Amino acid sequence: MTTNAFLADCRARLAFDLLANTWNAVVLWALRDGPLRPVELRERIGGISSKVLTETLRRLQFNGLVDRQALPGAPPRVEYRLTALGRTFLAPIDAVGAWAFEHGDEVMAAQELGEAGSGARRDRLGESPA
Repeated sequence: MTTNAFLADCRARLAFDLLANTWNAVVLWALRDGPLRPVELRERIGGISSKVLTETLRRLQFNGLVDRQALPGAPPRVEYRLTALGRTFLAPIDAVGAWAFEHGDEVMAAQELGEAGSGARRDRLGESPA
């Protein structure tokens, strides 16, 4: 990676933008074992609304990471699957997940210290909590 790798029009920022949205990685990871219908995705993921899932699937489809296929029959049904490009994104997601597993406790400890420190700082400055 060059020193200009993070400029506004670079490909690295595009990848970081895709990773920045929590649901992108979660949905891609949920599709790693094969195609799923939206209701199956929601059950597998948990904690995602239909609206957010639909927005995420559209964003992933727009970026070429997910393919939408209409299934024959009534009522109309669709399923989503990873594209070849989407499969290539699983390795970076796995790497970030491994990092989080290894360092998550450290990050949470730092957050707790930051919260405690911001409260003490407010006390010193005579500010009230937000």
